[in-house]
Amino acid sequence: MPEAILPIVLIISLIIFKLTRKEYEFAFSARIAMAVMLLTAGIAHFVYTQGMALMIPQIIPYKTEMVYATGFLEIIGAAALLIPGFQKTIGWLLIVFFCSHPSCQYICCMGTCEYEGGGLFRKWSVLFMVQNSTSAGFYRLGLFFLYRNSSKGET
Repeated sequence: MPEAILPIVLIISLIIFKLTRKEYEFAFSARIAMAVMLLTAGIAHFVYTQGMALMIPQIIPYKTEMVYATGFLEIIGAAALLIPGFQKTIGWLLIVFFCSHPSCQYICCMGTCEYEGGGLFRKWSVLFMVQNSTSAGFYRLGLFFLYRNSSKGET
């Protein structure tokens, strides 16, 4: 449930920074939240490989390998977000990445895959689409906070 992880970790990070540094660290808190979300999602690619492979359009070959590759990219992206000097580049790469793969999740919503659930997501496809749209909104909100202050030199 990455859409819950992102705002929860963001709020916790902001509170911790306020208590320890006496000021809010919006950009750094956003990077931490995004990194935790990406790490969780990346690990999920290795745990739920079969279901995620079903979400990839039929025309694309090597579905399992694609799931492993995207999971690996998410884990690398999580680490790179926290390394000074890579933040702006990795942020733009993540925007491209997030915009490139949600269509796979919508294929599942249209009832063409089961995604580890034996029909569960077909019954709840509208809720699943709302969940994924919400996730995309939180990702973009996190990236907004990431760049809002990073251009001013904040770490």
